[in-house]
Amino acid sequence: MTKFNTQSKFFSTVIWLILVMLTIVTYTLGEKGLSGKYVMLGLLVITMIKGQLIANYFMALRKTKLIWRAIMFGYFIIVGGLIGLAYLMGLK
Repeated sequence: MTKFNTQSKFFSTVIWLILVMLTIVTYTLGEKGLSGKYVMLGLLVITMIKGQLIANYFMALRKTKLIWRAIMFGYFIIVGGLIGLAYLMGLK
């Protein structure tokens, strides 16, 4: 096994563990029955971070041209922003 493969596998494992940790956090918040504007916005931010990590490291977008990474980042910002806006507008 080459040094690159070992480092790559280790890095992928670390990213995967971060994703698992973030999933546990969101699950715990849901199980505790917490609600409100700040909880929802926190969950939305965590979801967007998880999506970006998956796109960058498991879909290998971090090795592509900047335009493709920008498109995915823009997608997460636009969709996440619209979801957050719809939620906040519904609170009034």
